[in-house]
Amino acid sequence: MSDILQRTCIGCNTKKNKNDLIRIVKDKNGIIKIDNTGKMQGRGAYICNNIACLENAKKKRKLEKSFSCKIDENIYENLRGVISEK
Repeated sequence: MSDILQRTCIGCNTKKNKNDLIRIVKDKNGIIKIDNTGKMQGRGAYICNNIACLENAKKKRKLEKSFSCKIDENIYENLRGVISEK
């Protein structure tokens, strides 16, 4: 029996099961994507599936700090679309 992996949301800073969070990845080319499979290579950050966590992460620039780069507004718009779908 394998353990369920825990990850911390960058928006609310709470630990949750990895499968309950949305993963955002910065690949080796510096491209930031939403990882639906959870298996893409690169630096990952996790966020809860709610708008409040996304807005908090954006306000406090948590993604920029995690990836050490400027985050385009399109990334946040894509995340809003993914969150509203679920």
